[in-house]
Amino acid sequence: MRPEILFPLFAPTSTLKGVGPRVAPALEKVAGPIVRDVLFLAPSGFVRRPVTTVDQVREGEVQTLVVTVEKHQKPGRPDLPWKILCFDGTGFLTIVWFKRHGDHLLKSYPVGAQIAVSGKVERFGSEIQMAHPAYKVDAADVAEIPSVETVYPATADLSSRRIRTFAQEALERAPELPEWNDPAWLEREKLPGWREALTVLHNPQSEADVSPLARPRRRLAYDELLAHQLALAQRKAARRSHPAPAIRASDLSEAIEKALPYKLTGAQIRSLSEVRGDLASGEKMSRLLQGDVGAGKTVVAMLAMADVAAAGMQSAFMAPTEILARQHFDTIAEPLAAQGIKTVLLTGRDKGAGRAEKLRALADGSAAVAVGTHALFQDDVTFKALALAVVDEQHRFGVSQRKLLQEKGEGVHLLAMSATPIPRTLELTVFGDLDVSRIDEKPPGRTPVATRAVPTPRLLEIVERLRAAVGQGAQAFWICPLVSESEVADLAAAEARAKALRTILGFPVGLVHGQMPAAEKDGVMADFVDGKVPVLVATTVVEVGVNVPNATIMVIEQAERFGLAQLHQLRGRVGRGNRESACVLLYDPPLSETAQKRLDILRKTDDGFAIAELDLELRGGGDPLGLRQSGFPAYRLADPVVHRDLIRVAADDARLILARDPQLTSPRGKAVHVLQELFDWRPEGLTDAG
Repeated sequence: MRPEILFPLFAPTSTLKGVGPRVAPALEKVAGPIVRDVLFLAPSGFVRRPVTTVDQVREGEVQTLVVTVEKHQKPGRPDLPWKILCFDGTGFLTIVWFKRHGDHLLKSYPVGAQIAVSGKVERFGSEIQMAHPAYKVDAADVAEIPSVETVYPATADLSSRRIRTFAQEALERAPELPEWNDPAWLEREKLPGWREALTVLHNPQSEADVSPLARPRRRLAYDELLAHQLALAQRKAARRSHPAPAIRASDLSEAIEKALPYKLTGAQIRSLSEVRGDLASGEKMSRLLQGDVGAGKTVVAMLAMADVAAAGMQSAFMAPTEILARQHFDTIAEPLAAQGIKTVLLTGRDKGAGRAEKLRALADGSAAVAVGTHALFQDDVTFKALALAVVDEQHRFGVSQRKLLQEKGEGVHLLAMSATPIPRTLELTVFGDLDVSRIDEKPPGRTPVATRAVPTPRLLEIVERLRAAVGQGAQAFWICPLVSESEVADLAAAEARAKALRTILGFPVGLVHGQMPAAEKDGVMADFVDGKVPVLVATTVVEVGVNVPNATIMVIEQAERFGLAQLHQLRGRVGRGNRESACVLLYDPPLSETAQKRLDILRKTDDGFAIAELDLELRGGGDPLGLRQSGFPAYRLADPVVHRDLIRVAADDARLILARDPQLTSPRGKAVHVLQELFDWRPEGLTDAG
């Protein structure tokens, strides 16, 4: 139940003055549907409106002047501005109105009236001008014009000033709430109370007040992080309270490992040990296995699935695309079959008798492992004894989809896998409810990828080298630039590049992009994997998530437009075999300092986790590493990059609170419940990693 004290904040925005049927949709688009959302809409900055005189004005800045209206200069034709000449004793100010001519200006600015106006002051020829003043009041009321005004994210339908009015009313409605933070910690950090912090947020008096590092903003950021970490900790505790089959390490798994043509790395051995510890605990495993492309995550999952098979139970391995599912099937089916473990591949393409036979094998238990796509959680797929769900590229599946797969058995263990390295400082925000294992070593025998940055004017030189390499049997990826946010523009650029390469190279060139039907895309990818197409042009990172050992060249156009993590993932698609491989980063000169650092980092290291940390430092706030698509939380007041020092504190505090008071019945527990309801972070409602 939501505490009554929060009712004013959860009222619809239509209860705010001036928010009628026309304004409500625009305000909801900017902030959200309830008063709380407007209260949590942080200003993007502020504008000073100092009072000055004409002889002291600073060109290009917003200022307030007290003047007397001298005369109106009506335009000779409609496309010219209406000018109002004013004087303040030190000089003349011309107020300019474009396309808003008429008698209303004569009434609003009567000759002889003393007024105060505020807006940007600029010089046009010999005139000091102010176009369309933001404020105009009687001279006696100049104090009504704010000397410091917050700026909000406006839209075509809603100005920043109107949003500011709504935010101020939302602030008036904000009640004093019980303190949920530890008083000693607040004192040590010198953080204000919740209500005081919000007041400063919406009424900054200096540049320092607007900074995300300001104490009021840190206070609000911590509140949001704590609410989220509490929900993650509660969900983790709830999962652990569910019994699950206790599965021990097996001789079968040991035999498969011994038969591998290589030894596991130390990181793989450590990760497998952590997975086995979870499986043997009798509690439901929820573990994330992180590692670069090609780090050996699939082998760890295969050995865990062998332990499950040895216990007489089944595993399901789900991948986001058919081509990835086939790739995983090809990797694990043969080693498992050598020890008598049957694996079936189930995708959307399976029809008729073939599909029916696979479904029978899963239902009667004769198949211990199922590898597949979304087809695995369809209603007609039943398992005799599903005990382990492995989800590859887990961020590509929704929580409900992962849940559907786990519901195919009783107390099914979850092993999620991700090739997107996430900085340790952010791990808790994305995966706070999961235990995390990291494979941070490369398998032996992987040839380092030589990485070079080359300016675009040398593109033809790169194409000629590509022709020579393809002539000697090599294959190459060519990633097209991110032209714009428009898929149509990106597609046009990719099609043009593919056509140009076909003409210059004289070889078949494949093309994959996001608008292609899945079957057609898979067909092109399959031709590339089989070596029928030596060069593949692609528009996005997603399209190339496939293992092609013969691919030794990766060309990325306008590499400066990609994030470091994206570039690193793309580079990981080559160098999968024993041949020397290269990644060419084509860039448009001149490079910005940040872009230069980004490309330099890639040339110096191939450690995905180190790259993720450096990317974080270079990017600062906002959407680090493009992680919104990876289930990154949509915070309102916290910036997980700027406030990353608070994340660990919030996680530790959340664990401590729940350890002392799991039901939140103590005075602090009840205050914490108010906090959770305020931010709407509930364990069952989370949509990130889980």
